[in-house]
Amino acid sequence: MPGTELFGDEERKEVMDVLNTTCLFRYNHEELRQGMWKARELEAEVARYTGAKYAHAVSSGSAAVACTLAAAGIGHGDEVIVPPFTFMATIEAVLYAGALPVFAEIDETLCLSAEGIRQAATEKTKAVLLVHMCGAAADMEGIQEVCVEKNLVLIEDAGQALGAFYKGKSVGLFGACGAFSFDFFKITTAGEGGLFITNDEATYKKADTFSDHGHSHVGDNRGMEPHPYLGFNYRISELNAAVGLAQMRKIKLLVAGKRKNKAIIKDKLQGIDGVTFRHLPDAEGDSGTFLNFFLPTTELAQQAVAKLADAGVGGINYWYTNMYHFINQWDHVKKLSSAAPLAIHHLGAPQDYQHLELPKSQAVVGRLLSLGIRATWTDTEAGQIGEAIANVLREVLG
Repeated sequence: MPGTELFGDEERKEVMDVLNTTCLFRYNHEELRQGMWKARELEAEVARYTGAKYAHAVSSGSAAVACTLAAAGIGHGDEVIVPPFTFMATIEAVLYAGALPVFAEIDETLCLSAEGIRQAATEKTKAVLLVHMCGAAADMEGIQEVCVEKNLVLIEDAGQALGAFYKGKSVGLFGACGAFSFDFFKITTAGEGGLFITNDEATYKKADTFSDHGHSHVGDNRGMEPHPYLGFNYRISELNAAVGLAQMRKIKLLVAGKRKNKAIIKDKLQGIDGVTFRHLPDAEGDSGTFLNFFLPTTELAQQAVAKLADAGVGGINYWYTNMYHFINQWDHVKKLSSAAPLAIHHLGAPQDYQHLELPKSQAVVGRLLSLGIRATWTDTEAGQIGEAIANVLREVLG
């Protein structure tokens, strides 16, 4: 999955550009730069690729989500609908914004469902933090309809889904703003880094200011810039941005390779009785990052995982028990364990997290197996992987 599959002279050249200038800071210091602004170039590259009017790079995908929440006006005591299937950063961002997570059901898109949002929403709900899980878009038409109906702000955590589109439109552009991640395990990587996009100028300016201690970035004297808002340090360095820039120039090649290899492997699993595949609201917009498939029961899925390991098949994720991406593993959230008190400790949780019942989500993730797809597999390698998985599934499913 990581962009380091295609990592080489291009990334080294961009990093050396920065080191040769000695300017690692993304703002000011024009006299050192030799005309080089890697963060700005990265932002322009992402804006071109996604079609966003505005893009701003920050220090991590988590930071990008924090900036989107702030720009959308989400803060103390606001209830925000979140999925139980995501990386922990989504939930942490809500909690550290002072807001209150409300967990809703997902469906076989692996994302929040429109009906799950509708059932979880109350008069206290202010926003939906939608996660485009495992590299593909959620049911955007249904979800947008519910958000309009309930007057909810839509924010998109597309950390795993740069390269995913819904009916020709990039994820991250359906709500107020969207967040991407460039950490080591993403389709394009900067080692660490993130980026938010939006088509709304006011939202962009708020997030841009929030990401850098409230600096407005107006004028040439950093110490004397206006500070319209409080903010924090979520800046990306020029070194990380340089790596991300080289990677973004390869994203079309990476996506094409992943889609090709995913199709080869999926074809090997077609027709196996009992195997079904993730529902993709727009299959053509899938980034190809994961092949996600279901077995009839949780018990059969667990058997298959064990036998795949015995057969030496690597790269299979069983999120239900052994990946830190599902509510089953979040004991510290259920107990609200924190190094320091948060707003939720004073205001109270909107749900009983320790006894929360999400039967649809449990059924979906319990039956789910995922294979991370590499762009650099040859057709032969992809075919062999597909055959190995198919043989195990036939054995398990009888």
